[in-house]
Amino acid sequence: MSHALTALDERSLKRVLIALSIYLTSLFAANTLGLKIMPFLFDSHLSVGVFMFPVVFLMTDVIGEVYGKKIAKFFVISGVISTALFIAYNLISIAMPWAAEGAWVQASYDQVFGISLRIAIASLIAYAVGEYMDVVAFFFTKDRMKKSRFWLSSFFSNVWSQAFDTVLFMGIAFYGIYPNEVLLSIMITWWLFKVAMGLLYTPLAYAGIALLKGKQHAGTAS
Repeated sequence: MSHALTALDERSLKRVLIALSIYLTSLFAANTLGLKIMPFLFDSHLSVGVFMFPVVFLMTDVIGEVYGKKIAKFFVISGVISTALFIAYNLISIAMPWAAEGAWVQASYDQVFGISLRIAIASLIAYAVGEYMDVVAFFFTKDRMKKSRFWLSSFFSNVWSQAFDTVLFMGIAFYGIYPNEVLLSIMITWWLFKVAMGLLYTPLAYAGIALLKGKQHAGTAS
């Protein structure tokens, strides 16, 4: 892993670090802002996280396309560590006592950031498995095509990985809370919409590849 990063030239390393910043910011935004739900078709609902999560999954595809599997896996590991640390900070912050001067915002703060342990664990497990499966599926598809087509590899990996992410998160977080038929309906809607958003974001992925490659990049690791 360290060899894959040190093999990059200075310009490529800067681009990877900027991409990592975008990746982690999108991940944290999805996990926090995603608490808001909006109305959708046929009286269903969607989390606003659908605008951020596709960026997270597409970013590992983009990095894998340009710099190889090892650095893509490095992004996944960074996300897992960051998410676990963020959850720990969340729990510590909620557990600390409030000063009287800050009591005016206590109820809203605790309601928004007071994620239950069950939902926190669901988010971490779903993210870790989903992102790992995204990298595996992307390179599985890419390695078996005679001609590299990023959009196709990204699409299949997105379909596969988002299924794992959706089923694991919804199942762990909400099984027994919603009736099974309602839970299944939410899973299918959420999965299909995330896949659709991933397709809409594909031109941005190609723009990201072009920016990362620039004129030339060195030290691609597979």
